[in-house]
Amino acid sequence: MDASYSSKIGHLIQETRQARGMTQAQLAEKLGTSQSAVNRIEKGGQNISLDMLGRISEVLSSQIVSVNQAGTLNFRIEGGKTLSGRITANTSKNAAVALLCASLLNRGTTTLRRVARIEEVNRIIEVLNSIGVKTRWFGDNDLEITPPAKLKLDQMDKEAAKKTRSIIMFLGPLMHRYKEFKLPYAGGCSLGERTVEPHLSGLEPFGLEVQTVSGSYSATAKPLRPESAIVLSERGDTVTENVLMAAAMNDGITTIRNASPNYMVQDLCFYLEKLGVKIDGIGTTTLTVHGVRDINKNVEYAPSEDPIEVMSFIAAAIVTKSEITIERAPIEFLEIDLKFLENMGFEYEISDEYTALNGRTRLVDITTKVSKLKAPTDKIHAMPFPGLNIDNLPFFAVIAATAQGRTLIHDWVYENRAIYLTELTRLNADIQLIDPHRVYINGPTKWKAAEVVTPPALRPAVVILLGMLAAPGVSTLRNIYSINRGYEDLANRLNSLGAKIEVIRDIS
Repeated sequence: MDASYSSKIGHLIQETRQARGMTQAQLAEKLGTSQSAVNRIEKGGQNISLDMLGRISEVLSSQIVSVNQAGTLNFRIEGGKTLSGRITANTSKNAAVALLCASLLNRGTTTLRRVARIEEVNRIIEVLNSIGVKTRWFGDNDLEITPPAKLKLDQMDKEAAKKTRSIIMFLGPLMHRYKEFKLPYAGGCSLGERTVEPHLSGLEPFGLEVQTVSGSYSATAKPLRPESAIVLSERGDTVTENVLMAAAMNDGITTIRNASPNYMVQDLCFYLEKLGVKIDGIGTTTLTVHGVRDINKNVEYAPSEDPIEVMSFIAAAIVTKSEITIERAPIEFLEIDLKFLENMGFEYEISDEYTALNGRTRLVDITTKVSKLKAPTDKIHAMPFPGLNIDNLPFFAVIAATAQGRTLIHDWVYENRAIYLTELTRLNADIQLIDPHRVYINGPTKWKAAEVVTPPALRPAVVILLGMLAAPGVSTLRNIYSINRGYEDLANRLNSLGAKIEVIRDIS
């Protein structure tokens, strides 16, 4: 951030704090930081993340700055820096949004520990707040969620709902509480058409009928007990989660076959168990859910760490030829991805295993080694867990660009994502688009700095950022909202490892 902007913002914070009759020490306590940090902020001597600005605005009950909507959040990257040090993985974005949706099942208060404060989470919270759910951030990114006796579905924030695909996961919880309701069409990343049919066919045995009319899903619920096992037509993560939430309050036993056993699904299962729902087969493709008629419990749950974020840092280390340690990596959901990297020549060390705060997920610390990579013999393609993670596949594009030889990457899941990967050519990568799902990548790349508009999809956006970290010189990545959807304060976290990324904002 420009020094003059930092000074202006610091002065605004100081004036607002004094107008509220609050001391620096009192503000520091509410923010969970030190008085000296507040003093530096007010003097313009410390960069402030958007997350911190939001927290300060919340504590002072005043919008300190307004950030213009389009094209004004940018990264300025001085690439070619070697990274070093240690970084701790944040908790899972995908688990967080599922748990926020699942909190609608509970008439009591849900407290989630160490939630990533990202835009995707913010959008779901905005939707929850608009229908009467009270939320409160406190402590170390802990989030308290308290539902009202009756939701105000007619007051739903449609604009926030349209910005996230996760809104589709309101179907499972809401069908238990309302005979009729509407949801806006799901939004989120621009990755081509994605049918919601697997969601609808999975929920139909519970008595939910959905019509798509005038830009929304119009749902009618007549709760039923499924007569037989539900076989999902797609082993999708959100599909499984939606059906799990429907089964949780089905007063009977539901068997779900072809279920995703992925990390966010497991986190949801562990949370539902805390609510009193018994689930057999967690971590497998067959789940047996012993539902309950009503849920009214005050519970706490800590989602596990994000394997996709871990892979982001591994990729950052590979492309910058750096040795770093990533702490709290959920190894069960990274083993296949690491095996692909091993076959390309990647060297690393892992610590002994320890347990996540949820008491179930296995964690390790991963230390990367500077490695000379070669292209794999076979193509790289993702598969449902326990295959190579679908969200991690884009990182193999920038990794392959550093490897010797030609790599074929097949992204069969999404229509547009492989096309976005060709933006790496702006950084001098040699990428040939075969069709909307496949690219050839020839390496190694002699990276060059460039200016790129961020792709409207989260993982390809981060891939471009990683390429810029490797490219000597100054690159600009424009309109980085896509990255903020899934990563908390990513620039400053990479800077803590030795990167040099400046967040450029327009302030009015």
